[in-house]
Amino acid sequence: MQIANPIYDVVFKYMMEDAKVAKLLISSIIGEEIEELKFRPQEFTTEIQKETISAKPGILTVYRIDFTAAIKTRGGLKNVIIEIQKAKFATDIMRFRRYLGEQYANGDNTQIISVNNVSRKSGIPVISIYFLGHQLDHTDAGVIGVKRSYTDLITGKPIKTRESFIESLTHDSYIIQIPKLTQKRRNELEILLSVFDQSSSVEPYHHILNIKEDAYPKKYGHLIRRLQKAVLDTEMKKRMDFEDGMLDDLKEMQRSIDALEQKAKSVTEEENRIAEEKDRIAEEKDRIAEEKDRIAEEKERVSEEKERVSEENAELRRQLAELAKV
Repeated sequence: MQIANPIYDVVFKYMMEDAKVAKLLISSIIGEEIEELKFRPQEFTTEIQKETISAKPGILTVYRIDFTAAIKTRGGLKNVIIEIQKAKFATDIMRFRRYLGEQYANGDNTQIISVNNVSRKSGIPVISIYFLGHQLDHTDAGVIGVKRSYTDLITGKPIKTRESFIESLTHDSYIIQIPKLTQKRRNELEILLSVFDQSSSVEPYHHILNIKEDAYPKKYGHLIRRLQKAVLDTEMKKRMDFEDGMLDDLKEMQRSIDALEQKAKSVTEEENRIAEEKDRIAEEKDRIAEEKDRIAEEKERVSEEKERVSEENAELRRQLAELAKV
């Protein structure tokens, strides 16, 4: 069976617009049953003048989808943010941090709670999920869960109760390394996430993946059919082509930036070398000047010594002359 590749923003957006699919994917990753879900995919476009950092003139339009969903579980309301990034760029981490900061600062991501019979506003806990199309530097795990725990650091005992103060300021995070989603299918989560496995691509641009439908439990059937349906959408194909072009432009820009940074680094190293050479020459000049001063002092001392010896010789000749007379 052929399905559209969900690593593409446009396909991922289409897939997650189905509330049933969104509930299934998010609940499988965070390990909690979702009672309610309200989501709002947000699209952003930014125009960048390419000639400022690239040899090719023109305007690059950067298209981005940031997925956020308000969910309700047995543990209460939570705000889920999902980022999907196909390629690795130097600006990724700061962009993720900015978006995460926006979610913390968003006044809509709050709720009214009662503490000691007093109502007050509190932040809705945040959960972040990152789908990475590239590998992390030191970890081979395909799916990584970063979960918080409360601990009394005096007694060392775990604290089981939750505090709104802590929940509002810290969050759990989940990272999926797509290149590490191999043919192994060791649990249901790994089976579900295998729809992102890029090794099943059937063409060079990886727009379409080929999967075995009977390898998935029936409860995943709706998600699979959703991705299968996307294959037949011609507009979807155009948007995927657009993403490919955008990604190629971004990679070209990144290469240009890397080349400029390398050139700047080389210039800086050369400037440092020249500065060090100037310092060495200045030190050598100071040493030569000191040596000249020492030689001048030595010449003056020798001259004084010659004058003293000359005076002594004259005195000796005078004494000899007097002795000769006697």
